[in-house]
Amino acid sequence: MAERSFAKEVEHLRLGEGEVFKGEAILAITKGLLQSGVSYVGGYQGSPISHLMDVLSDAQDILGELGVNFQSSASEATAAAMLSASVNYPLRGAVAWKSTVGTNVASDALANLASGGVTGGAMVIIGEDYGEGSSIMQERTHAFAMKSQMWLLDPRPDHARIVDLIEKGFQLSEASNTPVMLEVRVRTCHMHGSFVAKDNVRPEFSIDDALNNPTRELDRIVLPPAAYEHEQEKIKQRLPAAIDFIRDNKLNEWFGPEDGKVGIVVQGGMYNNVIRALQYLGLSDAYGNTRIPMYVMNVTYPMIDSEIEDFARDKDAVLMVEEGQPEYLEQSLNTVLRRKHHKARIFGKDVLPMGGDYSVAAIMEGLEQFLEATEPQLLGNRPPRPDASDVLAMPSVEKLKEVVPARPPGLCTGCPERPIFAAMKMVNEDLGEHHVSADIGCHLFSILPPFNIGNTTMGFGLGGASASAFSRSTGKRSIAVMGDGGFWHNGLTSGIGNAIYNKHDGVFLIVDNFYSSATGGQDILSSRAFNKSRNTNNPIDKAVRGIGAKWVREVDRTYDVGKMKEVLTEALTTEEEGPKIIIASSECMLNKQRREKPQIAAAVKSGKRVVKERFGVDEDVCTGDHACIRLSGCPSLSVKHLDDPLRDDPVAAIDNSCVGCGNCGEVSEAAVLCPSFYRADIIQNPTWWDRFKARASLALIGFLQRRRDRNRVLVEAV
Repeated sequence: MAERSFAKEVEHLRLGEGEVFKGEAILAITKGLLQSGVSYVGGYQGSPISHLMDVLSDAQDILGELGVNFQSSASEATAAAMLSASVNYPLRGAVAWKSTVGTNVASDALANLASGGVTGGAMVIIGEDYGEGSSIMQERTHAFAMKSQMWLLDPRPDHARIVDLIEKGFQLSEASNTPVMLEVRVRTCHMHGSFVAKDNVRPEFSIDDALNNPTRELDRIVLPPAAYEHEQEKIKQRLPAAIDFIRDNKLNEWFGPEDGKVGIVVQGGMYNNVIRALQYLGLSDAYGNTRIPMYVMNVTYPMIDSEIEDFARDKDAVLMVEEGQPEYLEQSLNTVLRRKHHKARIFGKDVLPMGGDYSVAAIMEGLEQFLEATEPQLLGNRPPRPDASDVLAMPSVEKLKEVVPARPPGLCTGCPERPIFAAMKMVNEDLGEHHVSADIGCHLFSILPPFNIGNTTMGFGLGGASASAFSRSTGKRSIAVMGDGGFWHNGLTSGIGNAIYNKHDGVFLIVDNFYSSATGGQDILSSRAFNKSRNTNNPIDKAVRGIGAKWVREVDRTYDVGKMKEVLTEALTTEEEGPKIIIASSECMLNKQRREKPQIAAAVKSGKRVVKERFGVDEDVCTGDHACIRLSGCPSLSVKHLDDPLRDDPVAAIDNSCVGCGNCGEVSEAAVLCPSFYRADIIQNPTWWDRFKARASLALIGFLQRRRDRNRVLVEAV
């Protein structure tokens, strides 16, 4: 069950010649692939292109009609290896993943693909997750493109331009026998716009054609002596062919006046932010009519020397707007112009930030410094620009920082992983602290308060592998955590298989929440839902036992904190040798709520009886210790002050965001805390029997309360 359904929107992919396509850029990218006659598509989900995989999944009927083979790849390496179909055959193929972490995983396959080259067009759609909203380390795809000599497209955020570059990208790949990367940033992926569509194209050469007429070219296989020739071929044949195609097809763009003493060179993906910054400085309008010449690099690798030379001619200074570090483009720009003995002075990271997100504010500040140093008269009549620094420095805002706590990312309300880490904290109280190797995924939030569990994280599915150095310890055992998504991505072989082979005497905790939850709730091999187009319901325990695991325990309801604590304690204290594998399973609450809420709403609307569980805290029983909060951290569990003048400390309270998972009560029971939690059943559309029981219960409770009041001993003050 994916994060979002595109079942309705994918019908727009059927639009034909001359019709106007309107929608999200993710859908526009898919339409561009279909208009380009793609034969096969694959990929691995991850922000910001998770929705691209969801669109392709929802569009399988349309893909099938066109003869397009779609694969939800097991990993980015799997997806990259798919492109080998384009090595010998004139098949156009595209794959997608989140970069740079996904590109790291795929780099082996990409290097081999780029070395031998391709016959059919091969495209990698990269979700460039860089900047303030990123969830990964701050790195760029550009280095991979340069390393392996793959051409890197960075389209200006405009639907028509993106779709055109997809079509031209395949042609560029075929013209230069080189795979092409097309990077789209978070803002671009979720941008809405329109373009004039073309007809979808069936592949001229199909998968069946390739299978029925197998061919092979020895000089494309990465094996000496052919491998030695590939490097020379890249420089002497493929690169010149690519440069000619890019220049002849005008893939890069010029905006603004032809003449000017200064100019701006910008990555295509940064164009919108630069225009907005110029607009605030009074040097452009909202439609991109800039007063400063601008060269937009929709292809950031290779750099086209002749175009750079033409743009810089008669200019005193050029500003290179390049997000991220190192300054690859700025160095190349300097090299090109210095070799041509151009006088233009190059500005870049000296006025713009070396790293970090190039927001409009950051670009605007750099532009001001650049123009003040080179062409100050352009700033003469600039309007007042927006500046948030004064607001942030206000005393009231500073005071707010002291009162409002930081809000780091955390697990959702009712997340089945909360009780796992609550149990781990309790075990640490009994047995002492343990080294915990964490993994990429929702469970990584355990490193933050209130759990504070986790020492390292090395990559998706590498939680088990990152504990391998501790395999021969004679003291405490290490604990490695990974999710079910990471397990199937990489963890089965690199983590569990490695541990079994090396007789690692540690604990391996696999969090099974039925989906690849961290990337949007896509189905995986062990998902328990029925999927008509994929093979699901393949248990994790069978996989680990199949490669030799002996000590395997399953907890099929993680909310049973007592059971989780018991199994963890056994794993850490047993005398049995070899890896101890715990599979802790409960459905991702976010996906469960997405599925059940519409069903419940429909049932209530139709008049059916619906019972919902809610939890609360008895204010008279709660002591205000708040250990339940420190062990749970659930967003719905908070505190409130009482009107009782004899009780100063706030008591625990549960707000209306509660989903009724029961974790708070289970934690309190397992940790032997106060019995202040209660469960209440909320009945909608009650039957006559429900109403009768409610009236009878209230009458009985009232009778008992009155009797208690009569028997209460009263002491009068003298």
